[in-house]
Amino acid sequence: MRTYKQLTSGQRYQISALKRIGHNRTEISKELEVHRSTISRELRRNTGERGYRPKQAEEKACERRAKATHKSRISAEIWEVVEEKLCQDWSPEQVSGWLAKRQEIRISHEWIYQHILADQRAEGDLYTHLRQHGKRRKRYGKYDRRGKLPDRVSIEERPQVVEQRGRLGDWEIDTLVGKGHTGALVSLVERKSRFTLLQPVTHRFADLVADATISVLSPFADFVHTITGDNGKEFAEHVRIAEALKANFYFAHPYSAWERGTNENTNGLVRQYFPKKTNFSKVALSETKVAVDRLNYRPRKCLDFKTPFEVFFNQSVALQC
Repeated sequence: MRTYKQLTSGQRYQISALKRIGHNRTEISKELEVHRSTISRELRRNTGERGYRPKQAEEKACERRAKATHKSRISAEIWEVVEEKLCQDWSPEQVSGWLAKRQEIRISHEWIYQHILADQRAEGDLYTHLRQHGKRRKRYGKYDRRGKLPDRVSIEERPQVVEQRGRLGDWEIDTLVGKGHTGALVSLVERKSRFTLLQPVTHRFADLVADATISVLSPFADFVHTITGDNGKEFAEHVRIAEALKANFYFAHPYSAWERGTNENTNGLVRQYFPKKTNFSKVALSETKVAVDRLNYRPRKCLDFKTPFEVFFNQSVALQC
């Protein structure tokens, strides 16, 4: 069995030098004869705002070991044992049970799964030792039971230009639910200009939401390249929306509202006119038009105090005092 040894100061200088000349994590791990996850963990933990610096990394590692001795129930050394067992293809439940029985250390398998996910996000490879690392595992507790929408395309495949707000025509979509879930409001906002559109629907059914979306965006079809929504079932007819508008429809990750931050912020502004107690089944189009005009003709600091209307249509408007 391979025993774990802390990285030395000299190895940290080696990591820095190899990283500077363009070696990736796998190559660095082979050069230092350590596991790739050790390099991933080292860079994740000890990289500062100015990048990875060996002297700073050594200081941070020493501070963490000192704190772990006093404050953390699960020390860095225990996590190394966990990772050692995972690399031997033990399951998180097996690691958890073995630690409890042999070492009298209590650490849940769910906590170990979270550690694996954190390692994966840092480009580590602990997840590859799971028996079903490509499949969805059973979770204990709350998780999404709604099922995945057919033909769903992840936000990860969305063009980078959308994230950069480099063009007009990239929209975010959501629905606002009223009092007692009676009716809903389809909310659309263009990412670059913050130009907002609202359309009431009697029910938050997929066909009604699709009809409303197509209807309200059709007049601006030349400026509809992408639409990004959440994973609600009301967007089950996203393919029809995309085909009708000749656009691409993307979905944010579950429970990641920040990936549609523009839409979430706009919904907060819309609630000024339609509080949560509003019965949307009784909201008239004229009422939504008033709210839309207020939002689109209001100067925005993020737009250098231009209005969404001015940015979207590239023309100045006279603002009333």
